[in-house]
Amino acid sequence: MTVTWEELGWEQVAAGVGRRRLPGWDCTAGLVVGTGAVLLIDAGSSLAEGTRLRAEAERLAGRRVTHLALTHPHFDHVFGAAAFAGAEVFAAVGTESVFARERAGLHADAVRHGLDEEAAAEAVDALVRPRHPVSGEWTLDMGGGRQVVLANVGPGHTAHDLAVLVPGSPEAVFCGDLVEESGEPQAGPDAVPSHWPAALDRLLALGGEDALYVPGHGAVVDAAFVRAQRDALAARFGVSP
Repeated sequence: MTVTWEELGWEQVAAGVGRRRLPGWDCTAGLVVGTGAVLLIDAGSSLAEGTRLRAEAERLAGRRVTHLALTHPHFDHVFGAAAFAGAEVFAAVGTESVFARERAGLHADAVRHGLDEEAAAEAVDALVRPRHPVSGEWTLDMGGGRQVVLANVGPGHTAHDLAVLVPGSPEAVFCGDLVEESGEPQAGPDAVPSHWPAALDRLLALGGEDALYVPGHGAVVDAAFVRAQRDALAARFGVSP
């Protein structure tokens, strides 16, 4: 029996494209369905959440998730990645080094933000290192004439920020935490504030004026919102235009 996006708590953004606002940290996961491939964007904050995401995505797509794109290496976006066994995993170049060398820091950050310590430890132990580091742009052929562009547009929110452009009508850009709508953009110790406004310029060039921009947290926004956030970040961090 087929189900609708809404029945599973997803918001359809365009044909074959949707996103899910996850409980807890209001983190966004995205889904792109092609005739030959299924892409999930971000994996949730724990193995349990990743398992639920996979089950929902595969019900909506009618087949397994074949590709996983991680927008940046923060726990609420990556700790569910091990639930996607067999998927080809993509991330901005350098993410694999973070996963290899900073496991204790990822665990501590998750617990500090309220994730159960046992769930955090389980996720860190099972962390999946991305097989495909993206240094510029990478085009995924999803089948049926649909192509998706993975673009390393950072640094900004972190040193390793990946955006996902889904062409169509309308085009959709999954921004990760380079853009946040439900609160002020968060600049932690791994942020690169001096480059963040330029990362948003690259994001706008990628999607253009008429695209829908899907933030890492919050409601879908337009180019004007992204531009206003870019200007606010430039002022906040004293970055010249």
